[in-house]
Amino acid sequence: RLILEYLELLYPHPSLLPSDIAGRLTAKHLEVLSDGVCDAVVLIFFERMRGASASAEWTARQMHKIKAGVSELARLIDKRRFAVGDKFGLGDIATGTVLGYLSVRLPEFDWQTLYPFLADYALELEQRTSFQQTIPYPQSIVSKVV
Repeated sequence: RLILEYLELLYPHPSLLPSDIAGRLTAKHLEVLSDGVCDAVVLIFFERMRGASASAEWTARQMHKIKAGVSELARLIDKRRFAVGDKFGLGDIATGTVLGYLSVRLPEFDWQTLYPFLADYALELEQRTSFQQTIPYPQSIVSKVV
């Protein structure tokens, strides 16, 4: 959130947020929802690092949060080209980022098959230069670099 706020303050034109109240609230809703999904993915990632002592029950609760969150993202975005309104903005950044992160950190969750319109939306976002320049790396690559 802080990075997006920074960008909005430093580069106010074009705005990442719609000018209407409903649009702004929808964009912020997508941001909070995406943050929640991302938090649950991170928690599963760290829980799995515990190896044999990892809690399957706790991991399942986090997975439930992820599935519910992605389902809501799919419902809110539906078949639109942009998450909110008729231009790229905060909702697209938040949603596209968490979907990319999910694909890297939790590839066994096949959200693309469950939500084909959301998958098409994500593929469209991935074509943007800004998304291509910020692709998250799989853990196996990160471990080799560090």
